[in-house]
Amino acid sequence: MNMEDDGDISRVAFSKLQAKEEEIERKKMDVRGKVELQLGQSKEQIRRLAYVWEELEELVDALGKEVATVRKKIDITTRELKPLGLCCQKMEKYKEATKAFNEKSKEKAQLSATLMELLAKSERLRMQKLADLSKCMESVR
Repeated sequence: MNMEDDGDISRVAFSKLQAKEEEIERKKMDVRGKVELQLGQSKEQIRRLAYVWEELEELVDALGKEVATVRKKIDITTRELKPLGLCCQKMEKYKEATKAFNEKSKEKAQLSATLMELLAKSERLRMQKLADLSKCMESVR
């Protein structure tokens, strides 16, 4: 009977050992699942942050070319106005010079108004883009 008791004890010990190993394996799998979940969330946050970073890097004035073109036209018109203005001052009797001066002045005023509209539109677009990126950053948190 002594051998049977030893066999029973060995089986009980083996069962306990096996139960502990299974419990360790379950806990290990549970921790692995949590780690994988965290990794997935971290990857998603990294993806969102990378998107925000790219958008910030690419945030340029969408209307920059148009603004530059209008500014060049304003500069050219200003250069053309100077001699016409001098001509009008020296020769008031020549109506053509006065008329050309007035036309160029109107053109400059129109171009200036266009520039102001473009700048306002550009600012609105950039502010909207920054607001969108800000919302995206809040969703990352």
